[in-house]
Formats: sequence, C-alpha cells, structure tokens
Amino acid sequence: MNLKICKFISAIAASALLICSHVRAQIPQPIIPEGVGVNIHFATGQTEDLDLIAAAGFKFVRMDFTWEVTEPKKGQYNWKDYDELTANLDQRGIRAIYILDYIHPAYEQTVDATHPITHQPEHITASPRHSESIAAFARWAAAAAKHYHGRHIIWEIYNEPNGFFWKPKPDAHEYAALALATAKAIRQSDPDATIVAPALAGFEWPFFETLFQSGVLEYLDAVSVHPYRAPQMPPETAGSDYKKLRDLIAQYAPEPKKHLPILSGEWGYASDTHGVSLETQAAFAVRQQLSNLLSGVPLSIWYDWKNDGADPGNNENNFGTMDQNLKPKPAYTALQNMTRELKGYKFQRRLELPHRDEYAIVFKNSQGDRKIAAWTTGASHDVEVANPKISLHLNATPKFIAVKK
Repeated sequence: MNLKICKFISAIAASALLICSHVRAQIPQPIIPEGVGVNIHFATGQTEDLDLIAAAGFKFVRMDFTWEVTEPKKGQYNWKDYDELTANLDQRGIRAIYILDYIHPAYEQTVDATHPITHQPEHITASPRHSESIAAFARWAAAAAKHYHGRHIIWEIYNEPNGFFWKPKPDAHEYAALALATAKAIRQSDPDATIVAPALAGFEWPFFETLFQSGVLEYLDAVSVHPYRAPQMPPETAGSDYKKLRDLIAQYAPEPKKHLPILSGEWGYASDTHGVSLETQAAFAVRQQLSNLLSGVPLSIWYDWKNDGADPGNNENNFGTMDQNLKPKPAYTALQNMTRELKGYKFQRRLELPHRDEYAIVFKNSQGDRKIAAWTTGASHDVEVANPKISLHLNATPKFIAVKK
C-alpha cells in the first residue's frame, strides 16, 4: 500500500479513537451552559442551595469525595452521603466532579509539617506516598467509580497536590505515582469512567512535566488546572498559559491523546477589601466562562458557590456568588443572565476588532440563530464591527447581542 495512503488511514484511525475517547469521557461540548460549574462544600441536605445552583444555570458542581469519610474501616466503603448528593444532582440535571482526596490514618504514618496559615509545627497524616497507601487509595477510587458507573461523574485525582494539601510537602514524583496507579485502577474498574488530573494550583510547569513523564496522560480524559491569578489580572490573561499547557500535553501524550482537553477546575476572584469589587467579581465570573471557551477550555468551575464567612477583609470568606446567608451577590445574577441569554448557543469564533483588548465572540444555536458576547478589558468605548455589520458599546461587563440573519 502507498506510504501516503497508510499515513492518511493511520491519521483517520487516530482521530476516530480520540473522538470515541471524548464521547466515552463525556467532556461537555462548548455550548452554554453545559460546561458552567461551581464549587460546593457539602454532600448532604442543603437542597435550597442546590435549587439556587440549578436556577442559575450551573450544570456542574465540584465537591471533595473524601477518602477517610467513605472508607471508615479498611476495605469497608460507605457511599451513603454521596449517594444522596448524586441523586439530588441528578434530579436537577447537574453533573458532579468528585475530587478523590485526601489522607487516611489507617494507611499512612503521622509526619511533622508546618501549618500553611499559622506557620506553626503540626503533626498530621501524610498523603498517600508509599506502596501500601497508594494501592489502598487506588482500590478505593476504583470501587467508587464502579459504584457510580453510568452516573456521568468526572473523577478528579486529588486537589492541588503542588500546594499544602500534599503532606508533609509537595512532591511531584509522589503525586505522579499516586495519579498513575489510581487512573489505571479506575480505568480497569470502569473503562467508561471520565478521569482528570492533576488539579494543580496555578501553572507550575516543572510539576506538570514530572507528572506527564510518568505516562499518566495515557489514562486521562482531560488535564485539570486552577488558573488563579492576582486581582489585577483579569481572566483573559490565562490564554497564554493554556497554550503553553496544551503544547506540553502534546509533547508527552501518546497518540491519540495529544489533544486532550484542558479543564478549568477551580478559579475565582474574591470580593474582599483587598480583592475585587462586587461589580468586578460579577464581570470576571462571566468573562472567565467566555474567555475559557475562547481558549478551547470546555468546562469552567467558579470558586466558590457561597461566601465561607462574614469577614469583609478575609480573602477565603468572599469568593462566593452568594453571601453566607444565601443572598445573591452580583456574580450570581451575572452568571444567571449569561446562561439564560446564551442557553443552547455554541461557541463559534472571535470577531476581528481593531484592538487586542476588545472581545466579540460569536455563538450559534441549533436553529442557526447567532448572538455576540462583547466586552473590553480597557476603557469603555464604541466600536464598529464590519462582519456582521453592527455597532457595539464595550465596557468591562459582557453584553449579549442578537445578530439578524
């Protein structure tokens, strides 16, 4: 057979495998609101929260799936709390990203560490980093995936292992060993499971490279990252980091995994006194979703669902779309407006405008209707668009404009 024909057939086969992998993995399409999500911190009860989450148009929640809680005794699993949460989500048309985390005193020893906030010495159970604990974590994760087979859950292996969540201190090689063993075990237990990792805090390139060298990309369906940045750095600044990460994936992934999706698994801006204003938080919440789609990121989890406290000067207290009493903040209203305006609309392309700080993104629904989401990262101003011919007034808050056929 002609060599060129062989190469062509091989390329088609690789593409088909990649498509099948993504269908199996059920990574959402770039259609609003399929990839719009939010972090929560509860498993049972709080149905009012879930009703409000659904009313905002969120289609994903991300929640800790805690090892020690669900394996109270060695080899004995208790899924009760998460059965309740999963059922409550199903009733509201919401999918789950469950984070397989953290430690288990039955499998690891106590180690000396430093508390990340007080900087005082502490004694705490180590993260799973030895053969027995890694094998136990992998067995537990595989059992969870098997138990929830067919429930359309995305399984994420650990949370921010490059930060203080990995005890006693971050270690890329230790995490890589855990991730590889866990991904293999889940894939064997449920070949149709959707598996993502590593949920890094920021774009820590040496950590990514060490992980990718382990061969784990062969077993993943997407690479997750938390693109947090300073308050003065708007969501659009993540674009270059996504590109660099995509190039790194292509460098280390086997065929046909060289184009694995990137997921924005956790990212928000706090409205504390040292953070952003409530209005800016609202604008950034919407722009995070839109600019991520522009960068080819199909799923974006906003952190957080509601404020963790009432202290206006505390960063961790003010990431929510709601206050701690479930009173909507402007971010909630803005995200709800976006999901309503663009419901069923699929990302198409970015229009060419005179300046780089001007954004106009075209969305199209199944009926052929088009809408433009438009904003600027600079000062408010007017701009004329040539195709389609339309006048826009741009400011920091995205507007949604229907385009005549």
